[in-house]
Amino acid sequence: MLKQRKEAAQQVADRLFAAEQAIDEALARAAELNAAMPAARSRANLAAQVGQDALEAAAESFAALVRARHQIVEAHRRLDAAKTQIGLRTVAIGGGMEKPPMGRAAHLSIVDGAAA
Repeated sequence: MLKQRKEAAQQVADRLFAAEQAIDEALARAAELNAAMPAARSRANLAAQVGQDALEAAAESFAALVRARHQIVEAHRRLDAAKTQIGLRTVAIGGGMEKPPMGRAAHLSIVDGAAA
């Protein structure tokens, strides 16, 4: 039974990590689009009003992806708790990356370190 639980948990973990990667990739592409649009408008010497509605829509899609990333991180946290509930607390499942502590302080310390 433990073997079946490990296999099931690994299958879910593999899909979770794939979803996390896909969201991060989509965020990166959306960020590139959001950066390119005003730069292109400026290079083309167009009025600020040109494409404003498109820029707003692109920015909203970026914000939606940020919210999706938050939700997939929350799902990850809850799946980690579920792993313990099914008796797999000591089993390492995943990509081998160290997880930083959750919370605002951890986030800000990462940003602070990157700015240095």
